[in-house]
Amino acid sequence: MNLQKKTVIFDLDGTLADTSGDLIAAANHCFEDMGYGAVLDVAEDAPTALRGGRAMLRFGLSRLEASDEGLVDRYYPVLLTAYERSLSNQTRLFPKVREVVQTLGEAGYLLGICTNKPVGLAEQLMRELEFRDPFLSLIGADSLPVRKPDPRPFVEAVRLAGGHVERSCLIGDSITDHNTARAAGVPSILVDFGLADQDMTALKSDALITTFNQLPQALEKVGL
Repeated sequence: MNLQKKTVIFDLDGTLADTSGDLIAAANHCFEDMGYGAVLDVAEDAPTALRGGRAMLRFGLSRLEASDEGLVDRYYPVLLTAYERSLSNQTRLFPKVREVVQTLGEAGYLLGICTNKPVGLAEQLMRELEFRDPFLSLIGADSLPVRKPDPRPFVEAVRLAGGHVERSCLIGDSITDHNTARAAGVPSILVDFGLADQDMTALKSDALITTFNQLPQALEKVGL
């Protein structure tokens, strides 16, 4: 392997694609089955959706003043099944993602994905978006016994892409991604597309971008 090869690992939800609409639809399916109707709203609750299925269930139940971890456990598989049936109805890649990722691949970067979405759903989503081919690796929440912010999924994504951690970085949208990069000893580049429920600037990442067009310059800034 060539140590000069540079590896860029991307988070998926909230970084490459806005998946909030389909996630919220799956959560609302669960709330409707509970007898509550649609509890979550795409415009208002996208940040919670991008934290995952259990977070949505907990948030919705707390909004209903009906918090119950047993219900979360019971309905999480129901949510995953509902999501699997329609996980790309509303999901869209963020602007310029496809073009910039293609440019990076053509420039010789090794590309991969490290997500806390179950790997089967992540693989399915990327295929349905017709965007799986550029990525040499895809590690999901259940690919290893641990998940982000533990650095091991990131390290495995780099390894499977054919790269070396010493010449890699993580692109993400949350404190989880930031902490993963720190734990792995690599730079983090965070995206700020307005969907996060935290102050991206306060995290003091190595670079912060507001559009994907800024990614090549940010990679130069962090030495890649």
